[in-house]
Formats: sequence, structure tokens, C-alpha cells
Amino acid sequence: MYLYRFSMKKLPFGLTPDTELFCPLPTYQEAINVLHFALNSGEGLIKVVGEVGIGKTMLCRLLINRLLTDRKIAYIPYPKLSARELKFALGKELGLRITNNCREDQLTQKIQNKLIELNRTHGPVVLVIDEAQQLTSEGIETLRLFTNLETEQHKLLQIVLFGQPELDELLKLPELRQIKQRIVFSYCLKPLNVQQTRQYVNNRLNHVGNNKTQYSWLANQLVFHYSKGVPRLINILCHKALLLGFGQNKQSISAVNLLRAAKDTESVNTLIQNNLSLVLALLALMISGSSMAFWGF
Repeated sequence: MYLYRFSMKKLPFGLTPDTELFCPLPTYQEAINVLHFALNSGEGLIKVVGEVGIGKTMLCRLLINRLLTDRKIAYIPYPKLSARELKFALGKELGLRITNNCREDQLTQKIQNKLIELNRTHGPVVLVIDEAQQLTSEGIETLRLFTNLETEQHKLLQIVLFGQPELDELLKLPELRQIKQRIVFSYCLKPLNVQQTRQYVNNRLNHVGNNKTQYSWLANQLVFHYSKGVPRLINILCHKALLLGFGQNKQSISAVNLLRAAKDTESVNTLIQNNLSLVLALLALMISGSSMAFWGF
């Protein structure tokens, strides 16, 4: 597509969470710091919440990559499971061979024994759960019981939950108040502001080897406006804008490219689209005013 034209080694705005393209903006750096501090402090349960497309899975993958060298990681990406299924998923992540007819008490004991074994060489196992808002009430209660597994010094299992705001609503249920009280550290990811959006876009372009393609000032403003600072929407808009620029054989991305990209994208901020005639009139007035000032009228 446009990779050769723009001298890029790979797509800069793909939707796959590529940790090589991670941009250490304040909200992500703060979340990483909270996670590392909580894990190093021996906390049993940690929570990170953010809206759809805000970058939770990227952060989740980044955490796993950084912990893999000295910790045993168990990863469950789709946790909409019954209590038994959740135990089976954890057991398989720990490397256990479990038959379907394994009794509940045997399954729990096997997991506990494996956690004790891994603790001798790797310390507490870190269980990372993505899309945690999909957990059932019984699944969350199962996690609470796992946090009870500990030696005299520390937990055998530390659990990190990444989820949408619905996770907070789920934890408000009276029957889940015990596990809610155990979440000592939590963090809420925030959308990017206009300056961070521009930094995010430039960071991705630079990481793929492109330092020539430029988004005009107004194009950058429109990326922020349409995306509302949500990285997934930024990626979609910038990818489409690059396709349009490629089709026009242009090196720079204009505001018109962004307007056209946004028109073809769902879930974006529609304020400008709904008032496009007014916006264009204001732009024309600004350009006209600038020209008159230049010529001294």
C-alpha cells in the first residue's frame, strides 16, 4: 500500500497492539509505575480501567513483556468463564495437565501445589486478565479465593485486572464487596489531550522509519477533535488519511484528508460533521482575514 511511498518499514497505525510502537505518554507511564510498584510491594490484586480503545491491551502486553524475564506469567484474554472453567484456564497457563473429570477439590489442590513450586524459583505468579469486565460474579469470587493462597511472607498469586468501566460497576455489587476491598492499587487510563495526540502520531511515524510525512497543524487538530484522544480512533483516522495522501501522491497530510477520513469512520466526534458548512465558512473567514491583514487592508 503506502509503505514504500512513505518509506515505512511497517504500518504505523495498525490496530494490533504492537509494543514496539508504544508511546510513553503520562497516562501510560503512570499506569506502568502503579503496576510495578503494586507488584513489587506484593499486593494480591491490582486493577486498571479505561474506555474502549484507550490502550489497555497495549499496556497489558507491555507489562507481560517486561515481567517475562524473571516472573512466571499466566494470561487470560477472554475471562467470560464459569468458576470451574476459570480454574482450568489458570491450570493450563501454569502448565498443568488436567483431565475433564478432575474433581473440584483436586483441581484447586493441583493449582496450589503448582503455585508453591513456581514460587520457589520465580516468586509469586502474576495472573493477567484482559477484558476483565466480562468476568462473572462467580469468576470474581474464585479470584478472591485464589488471593488467599500465600506463604508467611507473600502471596502465591498476584492478579492484575484490565477492564472497561463496566468492571467498576460490577465490583459495586454487594456480594463482591470483599474482593473490592482487596484492590489496594488501581488506575484509570485517560484520553490523550491535543498535544499528546500530536506526540502519539509523530512517535508512531518515527518508529516505522518515516521522518518526512507531516500532518498539517489543522490536520493534527482534527485528529484530536474526531478521535477525542482515543488511540484506537487516532490509528483509524491516521491510517485512512495516509491512504488518501498516498492516492493524491502527497507527502503531507492535509485537513481535507482528515475530514474525508472522519466521514468514513464510525464512533468519531460528529460535531464538525454536523456543522460542516459553518466550520468551512469560519475557515474561509479566517483565511480572508489573514490575507487582508497581510496586504494592509
